[in-house]
Amino acid sequence: MLIVHHLGKSQSERIVWLCEELGIPCELKRYDRRADNRMAPPEYKALHPLGSAPVINDGDVVLAESGAVVEYIIAIYGNRRLTLAPDHPGFADYLYWFHFANGSFQPAIMRVFAMLRLDPAPDHPALKVAVQRREQMLGLIDARLASADYLAGEAFTAADIMTVFSVTTMRLFHDYSLAPYPNILAYLARIGARPCYQRAMQKGDPGMVPLLT
Repeated sequence: MLIVHHLGKSQSERIVWLCEELGIPCELKRYDRRADNRMAPPEYKALHPLGSAPVINDGDVVLAESGAVVEYIIAIYGNRRLTLAPDHPGFADYLYWFHFANGSFQPAIMRVFAMLRLDPAPDHPALKVAVQRREQMLGLIDARLASADYLAGEAFTAADIMTVFSVTTMRLFHDYSLAPYPNILAYLARIGARPCYQRAMQKGDPGMVPLLT
């Protein structure tokens, strides 16, 4: 059976959610973050050489990296559900937003987060550039959601599963406001109403209230 190793309040929530949306049975193993530094515990770090979430086991396969894990599960267990076929008019949009999530957006957020931990002056030029870049990306997402219910178009896809963490749970670590982005907030209301999302969040992080506003 597929084993999903979920580190609490991490990008591995994507995998828990994906399995719910696809109705895939899996063994969910939860790991709490360390109290002293909020990092993964030693037993999680031992799962993969990089020690980061997510990690899955599928027989002899040990796989990390959110995008790789999502694509693997969809291909092996999901019969390509939650993707768009190459002949679909939204195929290019699907590819873009799926890879944008961790290729551009999450690194931009992490850049600001890392810089703030160094406690720079609020007007530090590098910090200002990093914040502007993050806001540019949020504006891009908001503009996209002004014309479509979901990132790839009118259908919910894995591109949404890849993206939502960065505008929800990531804000537990790096707090930023979504008030200037009404279309993102409306999108998160639609996401939060999905029963599979609700079940996944409860299974993966019981007691945590998703940051949907």
